[in-house]
Amino acid sequence: MPYSHPQPLTREQALGQIRHLLPGALAFAGTAGFINSVALGVFRSPVSHMTGAVSYLGIDVAGGHPNAALATVSIILAFMVGAGLAGFIVGAESLGPGRRYGAALACEGVLLAAATVLLVSGHPLGVSLASMACGVQNATTSSYCGLMIRTTHVTGTVTDIGVMLGHWIRHRSIERRKLVFMVGVVTAFGAGVWIGALADSRWGSAAMGFASSGCLVAATIIGFFPERFK
Repeated sequence: MPYSHPQPLTREQALGQIRHLLPGALAFAGTAGFINSVALGVFRSPVSHMTGAVSYLGIDVAGGHPNAALATVSIILAFMVGAGLAGFIVGAESLGPGRRYGAALACEGVLLAAATVLLVSGHPLGVSLASMACGVQNATTSSYCGLMIRTTHVTGTVTDIGVMLGHWIRHRSIERRKLVFMVGVVTAFGAGVWIGALADSRWGSAAMGFASSGCLVAATIIGFFPERFK
């Protein structure tokens, strides 16, 4: 957990009370998949999750490719900085939906807008800014109402699905709503990657602007109507 303070809602209470949690998680996961897909069209290292980036870093160092290694390091550090920004913006003793999450979304949208401009102009810093935006998103959703909802990568989610299916095979009771939630997140991420690949093939790096616009619109809605998200 990025926050050590007691949370106002338990995980079970939040899943039962926050009606927009599933569609919000699906939208975030789809956005992350989209961003990662477009970024991969520019540089081989993923920007929405760091497992692949750290792996490529080791490969580049071993292969004697200093330029590629430095680029990958910038992606990793940018993701960490983005998470730090989210912690600074959202961080509070009482976490709950509201304007601070809108501010974090606005930050992500601005970062993606800057990334779009840089990528279109051919500047490699655009990939790092896209990674920073993913860091903001992942840290923000990881703290939503005290929950840990990972939306920029699906490794843990796929693991949880497998564990739940294993329990089901052993005739143990499982939370079906939780299983549907996790399958939906994985599916949304994959759909985002697919749409991102199609968009990249048609508009190139400029396609990142769609993700930026979506984040800014969502941030505006949350900022003006925070009571709708309680």
